[in-house]
Amino acid sequence: MDSTLRPLALVTGASSGIGYELARLFAVDGYDVVITATGPGLENTAEAVRSTGAEAIIIPADLTQYDGVEALYHGIRDLNRPLSAAALNAGVGLGGHFLGGTELKKEFELIQLNITSQVHLTKRLLPDMVALGEGKILYTASISGTMPTPYEAVYGGSKAFLISFVEAVKAEIADSGVSITLLLPGEVDTKFWHRAGMDTSKLGLGVKAPPTQVAQEGYDAMMAGKDRVVAGKSESKFIGRVLNNILPDTTKASQHAKGSRPGSGLE
Repeated sequence: MDSTLRPLALVTGASSGIGYELARLFAVDGYDVVITATGPGLENTAEAVRSTGAEAIIIPADLTQYDGVEALYHGIRDLNRPLSAAALNAGVGLGGHFLGGTELKKEFELIQLNITSQVHLTKRLLPDMVALGEGKILYTASISGTMPTPYEAVYGGSKAFLISFVEAVKAEIADSGVSITLLLPGEVDTKFWHRAGMDTSKLGLGVKAPPTQVAQEGYDAMMAGKDRVVAGKSESKFIGRVLNNILPDTTKASQHAKGSRPGSGLE
């Protein structure tokens, strides 16, 4: 198909896990895909996209930096093609004791990626979609954003911010023709846990949903224009849809701490 006739999608954090699967789903569905991430893996994602006959456009960008977000946005604008969909999936976790454990530098980097870059990209991408009167955005949040998360205090807070921010912006553009969807997974079998330093926790060592399932559930919800989807294991869905809507924060925090505390998976 002529690339000028194919819709264009963006996937951030596309080098592995949920982002890799989302890029593949877009490609199978007839989209050309702009993919971005830091570190290795983007070429593998590009190969998966191209194997479907779609075009993969690699724009490496460090989204923890203002200039990185700007470079990604301008790289997309330079393609002279409207962006039909965006999966803002890039994010990072950080586990450990807030006092005497996690590093402030790492926490600031998490905030930059999980919060600041999401606001920044939304500020840049959304006006173009609204001007066209169409478009879809999927944000990868987490059920962690619906509860206090001891031993992941800054991570859970970042996802709570994202959920609130997205719902507020969505209300402002309700009649624009642009749909916004939140993806709230539970535990997913990706590199997240090792990178977050949670290898010894019950959550890190426990059963997880495959990223293929979570990405598919998120993709389907986005394409259907749904408000949000709690994805992954049935237990995660029950927690995200039911328990976290009725339990007090103190109880939710206590329950989460049992699974996230360093070493809890080795006891």
